[in-house]
Amino acid sequence: MTVTPVLGDAVAAALAAGGPVVALETTLVSHGFPGGQGLAVAQAAEARVRAAGAVPATVGVVDGEVRAGLTAAELARFASAGESARKVGARDLAACAVQGALGATTVGGTLAVCRASGIRFLGTGGTGGVHRGFADSLDISSDLPQLARTPVMVVSSGAKSILDVPATAELLETLGVPVLGWRTATLPLFYRAEGGPPVSAVVTSAAEAARIAALHWQLNGGAGLLLARPPDPGLDIEPVIAEAVSRVRREGVSGQSVTPAVLSLVHELSEGRSIEVNRLLIADNAALAAEVAVAYAGEVRS
Repeated sequence: MTVTPVLGDAVAAALAAGGPVVALETTLVSHGFPGGQGLAVAQAAEARVRAAGAVPATVGVVDGEVRAGLTAAELARFASAGESARKVGARDLAACAVQGALGATTVGGTLAVCRASGIRFLGTGGTGGVHRGFADSLDISSDLPQLARTPVMVVSSGAKSILDVPATAELLETLGVPVLGWRTATLPLFYRAEGGPPVSAVVTSAAEAARIAALHWQLNGGAGLLLARPPDPGLDIEPVIAEAVSRVRREGVSGQSVTPAVLSLVHELSEGRSIEVNRLLIADNAALAAEVAVAYAGEVRS
Protein backbone atom coordinates (compact mmCIF):
# COMPACT_ATOMS: atom_id res chain seq x y z
CA MET A 1 0.00 0.00 0.00
CA THR A 2 1.47 3.34 -1.09
CA VAL A 3 -0.05 6.65 -0.08
CA THR A 4 1.21 9.96 -1.42
CA PRO A 5 -0.24 13.39 -0.63
CA VAL A 6 -2.90 14.58 -3.05
CA LEU A 7 -1.75 17.90 -4.47
CA GLY A 8 -4.02 20.69 -5.58
CA ASP A 9 -3.73 21.53 -9.29
CA ALA A 10 -1.88 24.81 -8.74
CA VAL A 11 0.46 23.20 -6.20
CA ALA A 12 1.26 20.27 -8.50
CA ALA A 13 1.94 22.59 -11.44
CA ALA A 14 4.20 24.86 -9.39
CA LEU A 15 6.23 21.98 -7.94
CA ALA A 16 6.63 20.38 -11.37
CA ALA A 17 7.96 23.67 -12.75
CA GLY A 18 10.25 24.33 -9.77
CA GLY A 19 8.11 27.28 -8.76
CA PRO A 20 7.59 28.76 -5.29
CA VAL A 21 5.14 26.95 -2.99
CA VAL A 22 4.37 27.73 0.66
CA ALA A 23 2.72 25.20 2.96
CA LEU A 24 0.20 26.38 5.56
CA GLU A 25 -1.25 24.40 8.47
CA THR A 26 -4.91 23.85 9.37
CA THR A 27 -4.86 23.59 13.17
CA LEU A 28 -5.12 27.38 13.28
CA VAL A 29 -8.36 27.09 11.31
CA SER A 30 -10.01 24.47 13.52
CA HIS A 31 -8.33 24.99 16.89
CA GLY A 32 -6.48 28.31 16.89
CA PHE A 33 -9.23 30.96 16.98
CA PRO A 34 -12.65 31.23 18.61
CA GLY A 35 -15.92 31.55 16.75
CA GLY A 36 -14.71 30.30 13.39
CA GLN A 37 -12.29 33.21 12.97
CA GLY A 38 -9.60 30.81 11.80
CA LEU A 39 -11.12 30.65 8.32
CA ALA A 40 -10.58 34.36 7.70
CA VAL A 41 -7.03 34.07 9.06
CA ALA A 42 -6.25 31.18 6.72
CA GLN A 43 -7.78 32.99 3.75
CA ALA A 44 -5.70 36.08 4.51
CA ALA A 45 -2.53 33.97 4.74
CA GLU A 46 -3.27 32.35 1.37
CA ALA A 47 -3.95 35.75 -0.18
CA ARG A 48 -0.63 37.13 1.10
CA VAL A 49 1.23 34.12 -0.34
CA ARG A 50 -0.36 34.67 -3.75
CA ALA A 51 0.31 38.41 -3.63
CA ALA A 52 4.01 37.69 -3.10
CA GLY A 53 4.10 35.48 -6.19
CA ALA A 54 3.94 31.99 -4.66
CA VAL A 55 1.33 29.23 -4.50
CA PRO A 56 -0.28 28.42 -1.13
CA ALA A 57 -0.52 24.75 -0.18
CA THR A 58 -2.78 24.54 2.85
CA VAL A 59 -2.48 21.03 4.28
CA GLY A 60 -5.08 18.79 5.91
CA VAL A 61 -6.56 15.28 5.92
CA VAL A 62 -9.91 15.14 4.11
CA ASP A 63 -12.04 12.08 3.34
CA GLY A 64 -9.19 9.62 3.75
CA GLU A 65 -6.70 11.66 1.74
CA VAL A 66 -3.73 13.72 2.87
CA ARG A 67 -4.06 16.91 0.86
CA ALA A 68 -1.67 19.77 0.09
CA GLY A 69 -3.60 22.58 -1.54
CA LEU A 70 -7.13 22.66 -0.16
CA THR A 71 -10.07 24.08 -2.07
CA ALA A 72 -12.09 26.93 -0.57
CA ALA A 73 -14.87 24.48 0.31
CA GLU A 74 -12.44 22.10 2.01
CA LEU A 75 -10.92 24.93 4.01
CA ALA A 76 -14.39 25.98 5.14
CA ARG A 77 -15.01 22.43 6.42
CA PHE A 78 -12.15 22.81 8.88
CA ALA A 79 -13.61 26.05 10.20
CA SER A 80 -17.08 24.50 10.55
CA ALA A 81 -15.70 21.42 12.29
CA GLY A 82 -13.80 23.43 14.90
CA GLU A 83 -12.70 21.30 17.85
CA SER A 84 -14.31 18.19 16.35
CA ALA A 85 -11.56 18.04 13.72
CA ARG A 86 -8.67 15.88 14.85
CA LYS A 87 -5.46 17.68 15.74
CA VAL A 88 -2.98 15.81 13.55
CA GLY A 89 0.76 15.68 14.08
CA ALA A 90 3.11 13.55 12.01
CA ARG A 91 2.32 10.45 14.09
CA ASP A 92 -1.43 10.86 13.49
CA LEU A 93 -1.52 11.24 9.70
CA ALA A 94 -1.83 7.55 8.80
CA ALA A 95 -4.55 6.73 11.33
CA CYS A 96 -6.53 9.83 10.41
CA ALA A 97 -6.39 8.98 6.70
CA VAL A 98 -7.26 5.29 7.12
CA GLN A 99 -10.16 6.10 9.45
CA GLY A 100 -11.52 8.78 7.12
CA ALA A 101 -11.46 11.52 9.77
CA LEU A 102 -11.11 15.24 9.17
CA GLY A 103 -7.58 16.07 10.32
CA ALA A 104 -6.22 19.56 10.99
CA THR A 105 -2.44 19.40 10.71
CA THR A 106 -0.05 20.92 13.21
CA VAL A 107 3.30 22.38 12.15
CA GLY A 108 4.82 18.92 12.66
CA GLY A 109 2.11 17.20 10.66
CA THR A 110 2.41 19.79 7.91
CA LEU A 111 6.18 19.30 7.82
CA ALA A 112 5.72 15.56 7.29
CA VAL A 113 3.49 16.30 4.30
CA CYS A 114 6.04 18.82 2.99
CA ARG A 115 8.71 16.13 3.18
CA ALA A 116 6.56 13.71 1.19
CA SER A 117 5.56 16.37 -1.36
CA GLY A 118 8.81 18.24 -1.95
CA ILE A 119 7.57 21.56 -0.53
CA ARG A 120 10.44 23.62 0.89
CA PHE A 121 8.75 26.50 2.74
CA LEU A 122 6.12 26.75 5.47
CA GLY A 123 4.52 29.81 7.03
CA THR A 124 2.91 29.73 10.46
CA GLY A 125 2.30 31.80 13.58
CA GLY A 126 4.56 30.07 16.09
CA THR A 127 6.11 26.64 16.30
CA GLY A 128 5.67 24.19 19.15
CA GLY A 129 8.55 23.56 21.50
CA VAL A 130 9.52 22.70 25.03
CA HIS A 131 6.65 23.31 27.46
CA ARG A 132 7.05 25.13 30.75
CA GLY A 133 7.69 22.61 33.53
CA PHE A 134 9.01 20.10 30.99
CA ALA A 135 11.33 18.56 33.59
CA ASP A 136 8.25 17.13 35.32
CA SER A 137 6.18 16.26 32.27
CA LEU A 138 8.68 15.75 29.41
CA ASP A 139 6.16 17.67 27.31
CA ILE A 140 8.04 18.63 24.15
CA SER A 141 6.31 19.31 20.86
CA SER A 142 6.90 16.89 18.00
CA ASP A 143 7.26 19.97 15.76
CA LEU A 144 10.96 20.15 16.72
CA PRO A 145 12.15 16.67 15.66
CA GLN A 146 10.08 16.98 12.49
CA LEU A 147 11.82 20.27 11.69
CA ALA A 148 15.20 18.65 12.36
CA ARG A 149 14.55 15.93 9.78
CA THR A 150 12.69 17.87 7.08
CA PRO A 151 14.37 20.08 4.42
CA VAL A 152 11.97 22.98 4.93
CA MET A 153 12.37 26.57 6.08
CA VAL A 154 9.67 27.42 8.62
CA VAL A 155 8.86 31.12 8.91
CA SER A 156 7.27 31.96 12.26
CA SER A 157 7.37 34.49 15.08
CA GLY A 158 9.53 32.08 17.06
CA ALA A 159 8.10 29.46 19.37
CA LYS A 160 4.76 30.12 21.03
CA SER A 161 5.41 32.25 24.11
CA ILE A 162 3.27 29.94 26.25
CA LEU A 163 6.31 27.61 26.06
CA ASP A 164 9.74 27.64 27.67
CA VAL A 165 11.38 29.58 24.85
CA PRO A 166 15.01 29.46 26.12
CA ALA A 167 14.75 25.68 26.54
CA THR A 168 13.23 25.44 23.05
CA ALA A 169 16.15 27.40 21.61
CA GLU A 170 18.60 25.09 23.37
CA LEU A 171 16.89 22.01 21.93
CA LEU A 172 16.87 23.51 18.43
CA GLU A 173 20.64 23.99 18.76
CA THR A 174 21.04 20.37 19.90
CA LEU A 175 19.00 19.20 16.91
CA GLY A 176 21.17 21.23 14.53
CA VAL A 177 18.37 23.54 13.37
CA PRO A 178 19.60 27.05 12.43
CA VAL A 179 17.49 29.77 14.03
CA LEU A 180 17.72 32.80 11.77
CA GLY A 181 16.46 36.17 12.93
CA TRP A 182 14.61 38.29 10.37
CA ARG A 183 16.35 41.62 11.00
CA THR A 184 16.62 40.79 14.69
CA ALA A 185 19.40 39.37 16.86
CA THR A 186 17.06 37.66 19.33
CA LEU A 187 14.38 35.00 18.98
CA PRO A 188 10.93 36.66 19.03
CA LEU A 189 8.53 35.60 21.78
CA PHE A 190 5.51 35.16 19.48
CA TYR A 191 3.40 38.02 20.84
CA ARG A 192 6.47 40.07 21.80
CA ALA A 193 9.35 41.03 19.51
CA GLU A 194 12.07 41.39 22.15
CA GLY A 195 13.43 39.44 25.08
CA GLY A 196 14.21 36.03 23.62
CA PRO A 197 17.53 34.18 23.42
CA PRO A 198 20.07 35.03 20.68
CA VAL A 199 19.54 33.66 17.18
CA SER A 200 22.29 31.81 15.34
CA ALA A 201 22.45 34.42 12.54
CA VAL A 202 20.67 37.57 11.40
CA VAL A 203 19.32 37.85 7.85
CA THR A 204 18.21 41.07 6.21
CA SER A 205 16.72 40.05 2.87
CA ALA A 206 14.66 37.27 1.31
CA ALA A 207 17.47 36.59 -1.16
CA GLU A 208 19.96 36.11 1.67
CA ALA A 209 17.60 33.75 3.51
CA ALA A 210 17.07 31.75 0.30
CA ARG A 211 20.81 31.40 -0.32
CA ILE A 212 21.38 30.24 3.27
CA ALA A 213 18.61 27.66 2.91
CA ALA A 214 20.00 26.37 -0.40
CA LEU A 215 23.52 25.95 0.99
CA HIS A 216 22.25 24.50 4.28
CA TRP A 217 20.36 21.78 2.40
CA GLN A 218 23.47 20.97 0.38
CA LEU A 219 25.56 20.62 3.53
CA ASN A 220 23.00 19.10 5.89
CA GLY A 221 20.69 17.10 3.64
CA GLY A 222 17.35 16.68 5.35
CA ALA A 223 17.65 19.29 8.10
CA GLY A 224 15.25 22.22 8.37
CA LEU A 225 15.68 25.87 9.29
CA LEU A 226 13.65 28.34 11.34
CA LEU A 227 13.36 31.94 10.15
CA ALA A 228 11.98 33.98 13.04
CA ARG A 229 10.17 37.21 12.21
CA PRO A 230 9.24 39.58 15.07
CA PRO A 231 5.51 40.41 15.35
CA ASP A 232 4.61 43.96 14.34
CA PRO A 233 2.96 45.30 16.40
CA GLY A 234 3.89 43.22 19.42
CA LEU A 235 2.19 42.71 22.76
CA ASP A 236 3.73 42.09 26.19
CA ILE A 237 1.30 39.86 28.09
CA GLU A 238 3.66 37.57 30.00
CA PRO A 239 1.61 37.76 33.27
CA VAL A 240 -1.48 36.68 31.31
CA ILE A 241 0.42 33.79 29.72
CA ALA A 242 1.81 32.63 33.06
CA GLU A 243 -1.68 32.67 34.58
CA ALA A 244 -3.13 30.74 31.65
CA VAL A 245 -0.39 28.09 31.80
CA SER A 246 -0.89 27.72 35.56
CA ARG A 247 -4.66 27.31 35.25
CA VAL A 248 -4.44 24.72 32.49
CA ARG A 249 -1.86 22.76 34.47
CA ARG A 250 -4.11 22.76 37.55
CA GLU A 251 -6.96 21.44 35.41
CA GLY A 252 -4.83 18.45 34.44
CA VAL A 253 -4.80 19.15 30.71
CA SER A 254 -1.99 17.27 28.94
CA GLY A 255 -0.56 16.29 25.56
CA GLN A 256 -1.87 17.89 22.37
CA SER A 257 -4.70 19.59 24.28
CA VAL A 258 -2.37 21.87 26.24
CA THR A 259 -1.58 24.44 23.54
CA PRO A 260 -5.17 25.12 22.35
CA ALA A 261 -6.38 25.25 25.97
CA VAL A 262 -3.73 27.77 26.98
CA LEU A 263 -4.18 29.90 23.86
CA SER A 264 -7.95 30.01 24.38
CA LEU A 265 -7.44 31.20 27.94
CA VAL A 266 -4.84 33.77 26.83
CA HIS A 267 -7.36 35.13 24.33
CA GLU A 268 -9.94 35.41 27.10
CA LEU A 269 -7.64 36.97 29.71
CA SER A 270 -6.14 39.47 27.26
CA GLU A 271 -9.66 40.55 26.26
CA GLY A 272 -9.01 39.70 22.64
CA ARG A 273 -5.78 41.67 22.25
CA SER A 274 -3.77 38.50 21.64
CA ILE A 275 -6.09 37.43 18.84
CA GLU A 276 -5.42 40.53 16.76
CA VAL A 277 -1.64 40.17 17.12
CA ASN A 278 -1.92 36.49 16.23
CA ARG A 279 -4.00 37.22 13.13
CA LEU A 280 -1.52 39.78 11.83
CA LEU A 281 1.64 37.79 12.46
CA ILE A 282 0.28 34.68 10.72
CA ALA A 283 -0.43 36.66 7.54
CA ASP A 284 2.88 38.53 7.73
CA ASN A 285 4.84 35.31 8.23
CA ALA A 286 3.08 33.67 5.29
CA ALA A 287 4.02 36.64 3.12
CA LEU A 288 7.67 36.46 4.18
CA ALA A 289 7.74 32.70 3.54
CA ALA A 290 6.45 33.41 0.03
CA GLU A 291 9.08 36.09 -0.58
CA VAL A 292 11.84 33.67 0.40
CA ALA A 293 10.28 30.87 -1.66
CA VAL A 294 10.22 33.14 -4.72
CA ALA A 295 13.87 34.10 -4.15
CA TYR A 296 14.81 30.43 -3.69
CA ALA A 297 13.08 29.43 -6.93
CA GLY A 298 15.07 32.10 -8.71
CA GLU A 299 18.28 30.93 -7.05
CA VAL A 300 17.73 27.32 -8.13
CA ARG A 301 16.88 28.27 -11.69
CA SER A 302 19.91 30.57 -12.14
